[in-house]
Amino acid sequence: MIDKLVNYARTTPLSDIHIHSNAPIALRMHGEIAVQEEDFISKDDVEVFLDEIFDENEKKQWVETSDVDLAIASDGLRFRVNAYQTINGPNLVLRKIEENAPPIEKLGLPPAIMSITTEKNGLVLITGPTGSGKSTTLASVIDEINKTRKENIITIEDPIEFVHHSKTSIVSQREVGKQTKTFASALKASLREDPDVILIGEMRDLETVSLALTAAETGHLVFGTLHTNGAASSINRILDVFPPSQQAQARSQLSQSLRLVATQRLMRRTGGEGRVAAFEIMVNNTAVANLIRENKVFQIDHAIQTGKQQGMMMMADSINDLLIKGLIDDVDA
Repeated sequence: MIDKLVNYARTTPLSDIHIHSNAPIALRMHGEIAVQEEDFISKDDVEVFLDEIFDENEKKQWVETSDVDLAIASDGLRFRVNAYQTINGPNLVLRKIEENAPPIEKLGLPPAIMSITTEKNGLVLITGPTGSGKSTTLASVIDEINKTRKENIITIEDPIEFVHHSKTSIVSQREVGKQTKTFASALKASLREDPDVILIGEMRDLETVSLALTAAETGHLVFGTLHTNGAASSINRILDVFPPSQQAQARSQLSQSLRLVATQRLMRRTGGEGRVAAFEIMVNNTAVANLIRENKVFQIDHAIQTGKQQGMMMMADSINDLLIKGLIDDVDA
């Protein structure tokens, strides 16, 4: 099975491979699903493959929860894998991961994201739906810091996608479920590991969010991801994890520590060959900080519209710019 997957990854422009029990393999190419009708995979084939790639902890988790996240590597290729049980048997989705993070200048990132690599402290949120390129953006940002600064970088991920090798910085990567039990426990430990830069793969629970805000306040540059579709919803998601009695304090912390919220959306490139990212960018200036502190997050879109000179942009404006440049021809793609 792994040889088959590597062959698909090397010979087609895929981003994801879908393996369903008793069904043909399907590939996502240029944002669309292409079923490989001639390549039928049985339920037994899937179960044998899972037994090969799961370690003992993952086998235990599979029995307990019926879904597992992991990463696998073969022949110089890496895949992020989600295995999940269905009424027809086990299925898998494998996301192809490039071995090295792409150079930051090749991603076409807005200047506000490019400049974040020089920040010394604060919280940076990269948000968007699954498959929007968040991990690639963050990997490139971390790689740029790794190349240009002399820092201690710690990443906490589930699973590890891009592997970073120490350059002018030193890098430690920890995978939840393998090198650490939870995001929160790893983040708590990282504060005793002399970090300068911390990457948190997911910020979902109260302890993780609270520790991230504290780390950002106390002189560390913290990167995190959220599955949200804009700056306002991202800020609300962070605040909503706190109980009502702590929300005023959380708003104050966030207003001071937040540096930037970037929301991504991948769109099909004109001609169908590849995809290009559109962005919403919110920079935390004095006006935005006041809105957060005063619980007026609903007014943040207006602050973004009036903050273009500071590198802010609305998603609609970014998409319109891509249309004008001819990079996309279909807003719904």
